[in-house]
Amino acid sequence: MFGESSYGGGRKRKMRKPVVGVIGNAHRVENRFQVQMVGERNLRAVAEVSGGLPVMFAGSPDITDIGALLDTVDGIVLTGARANVHPTRFNVDPCEKHEPYDIHRDEVALALSVACVARGIPLFGICRGLQEMNVAFGGSLHPEIREIPGRMNHRMPRLENGEIHPDPTVVFADRHDVDLTPGGAFARLLGCERIRVNSLHGQGILDPGKRVLIEGVAEDGTIEAIRIAEAPTFALGVQWHAEYDPQRNPINRKLFEAFGAALVERQRATA
Repeated sequence: MFGESSYGGGRKRKMRKPVVGVIGNAHRVENRFQVQMVGERNLRAVAEVSGGLPVMFAGSPDITDIGALLDTVDGIVLTGARANVHPTRFNVDPCEKHEPYDIHRDEVALALSVACVARGIPLFGICRGLQEMNVAFGGSLHPEIREIPGRMNHRMPRLENGEIHPDPTVVFADRHDVDLTPGGAFARLLGCERIRVNSLHGQGILDPGKRVLIEGVAEDGTIEAIRIAEAPTFALGVQWHAEYDPQRNPINRKLFEAFGAALVERQRATA
């Protein structure tokens, strides 16, 4: 029975909630205090839909021991973030107009992506997380997808004065379709071959990494869903912000539920 595990002597003990490490982002409060930050929607998606216990860990290599972290958690979520992956990670010169960067998170997230797959630990990459997974396996990014001829503007909606639209229902509204690979992992999981998603990103995948399989593409050709080939467990990434509404959005709910099922499987396998 889900939630219980049998032990010797006929006794049963309730299984603990799977622990999910959620990566933090560097942030400065009042332009003075350095903090690590995670959007609450990521935490609630893990807790309320995946059934896990979300625990934020620092995107700082000097205080985050990846081996110790992976000995502690049952899965990892690489969230979206304001900062772009630093271009030197895929052999491109940096440019001021593509800032900010978070080089410390880069160092943690890229190493962590490879380690999760190697150790069979469920990994879910969202927006920047998808980009990190791609770079971790040797892929590259375009710093501004909308500058590629024929591509749409994938960034969040703004007012005429350039400010971000104040209504989150507008910012996170579904903006474009994604065609899923027929018979692929996403199509099987979601039970369809076309979905509609939100869009809040500037960077995007240019060249897929060696083990990165394309699972979904936007109507303008932008890669929106990936999986890591031959990963022993859940290792999926999405370019859209699936954490925004999985409590009511059936597509995003299925993704977080599948991640939750992988967490339980991992937990049982290592019990």
